[in-house]
Amino acid sequence: MAIFEKISLEKGMYAQSGKSMTDILEELDPSTNYVGTELEGLDAFSRQLKRFDIKVSGRKSDPVEKFFQTTDSAALFPEYVSRAVRQGMEEADVLSDIIATKTSINGMDYRSITSTPNDEDKSLVRVSEGAYIPQTKVSTQENLVKLHKRGRMLVSSYEALRFQRLDLFTVMLKQIGAYIARAQLKDAVQVLINGDGNGNPCGEIATSAKGAITYDDMVKLWAELSPYELNTIVAPTDAMCKLLSISEFKDSNSKLDFHATGRMITPLGAKLIHTTAMDSGTVIGIDKSCALEMVQAGDIVTDYDKLIDRQLERATISCIAGFAKIFPDASKKLTY
Repeated sequence: MAIFEKISLEKGMYAQSGKSMTDILEELDPSTNYVGTELEGLDAFSRQLKRFDIKVSGRKSDPVEKFFQTTDSAALFPEYVSRAVRQGMEEADVLSDIIATKTSINGMDYRSITSTPNDEDKSLVRVSEGAYIPQTKVSTQENLVKLHKRGRMLVSSYEALRFQRLDLFTVMLKQIGAYIARAQLKDAVQVLINGDGNGNPCGEIATSAKGAITYDDMVKLWAELSPYELNTIVAPTDAMCKLLSISEFKDSNSKLDFHATGRMITPLGAKLIHTTAMDSGTVIGIDKSCALEMVQAGDIVTDYDKLIDRQLERATISCIAGFAKIFPDASKKLTY
């Protein structure tokens, strides 16, 4: 009998702080033990699904009740929910295009660091022998990063879902993940524009004509961001329409790339990101490599007691995250 078939599963595995069920299963049953076997490529959780012959996707996916045939298999259900929600967040992910780094913490209090170099700090001047070497000051932020809990509540009975196929239920869970991802994107955009509570709002540039955006305005945004690189532009729907109507943005190469892949590129070399998380009248230009830090308190949390013992009823799925500015000047706001 293989190791993964001997593991005793119980809900207490979810109580270990900072570790998911998959992490714990990997410690008990490392994937490295299966290199060169037919189970290579499966993680520890997927091997447990195989152990209980639970198919969560495909035309022949099992009904929800398959998880609850034994006490051990029921303990896998909250992790299945978390993974499906996480997949939805990843598929709707835009945050990775605007954050420089992600920091995971185990508490609720986090104070980030920042640096606001002046023009002299941004240029590495020649230093004579024995002379004083210029300094770049890195300091701790005065205020803590504001963390927001985002989530949804599943309200259903086991009887209502027991015969539903898991691939259909996965679609519903993935949509919850997409809701969370969009809410977190809105939080990130608000921090970029208004700052993170440490007196660091986004620098503002006005367009040459109110209500319109020209190519010269975008070049001005590019120039004002220097010496940082304008590699990402975040815009709401009405701004996207204005930008894509600019003749320089209609360059044949840009149109061909958009028609072939759906990617929207700009003649400035920046990635163009559309979001409904912004109010009209604003475009944000950022240097993705150094503008924003994402702080996450743990991973996706599911109410495992209710999912296992009460078989759904009301169970919460949530994720706690916040955002902090690293280099305040690495983002600029263009208003029109």
